[in-house]
Amino acid sequence: MVKRKRDNYLDYIPMHNSQNTWDETDGKVTIHMVNRGFYNKIAQTFFHTPRVSHIDLDLYGSFLWKQIDGKKTVGQLADAMNAQFGKDAEPLYNRLIKYVQILRNNRFILFYGKDRIPK
Repeated sequence: MVKRKRDNYLDYIPMHNSQNTWDETDGKVTIHMVNRGFYNKIAQTFFHTPRVSHIDLDLYGSFLWKQIDGKKTVGQLADAMNAQFGKDAEPLYNRLIKYVQILRNNRFILFYGKDRIPK
């Protein structure tokens, strides 16, 4: 029986996906995602869906987003979150890993050395 190696998210290095832009207003980050692809084109043409979606992050997400620099590991980001928010960020690791997974699944971030980086 082969043991499956579990991913340790704390060792991954997240980076912003260069296909999305973002800006900051009053300390809150908004990610601007261009809806690309065949099915999005159809939806934009026939159902008048927007070409660009604007995703507003909350206070914690905005802080995390601004800390992501392509050099810090998720573990280092957890330390920064703990230093900034203390007990308010608890349960820190569970929440952070789930949040990072959501950002990655939506292609807002990529993991350095694990994901294919778009040109």
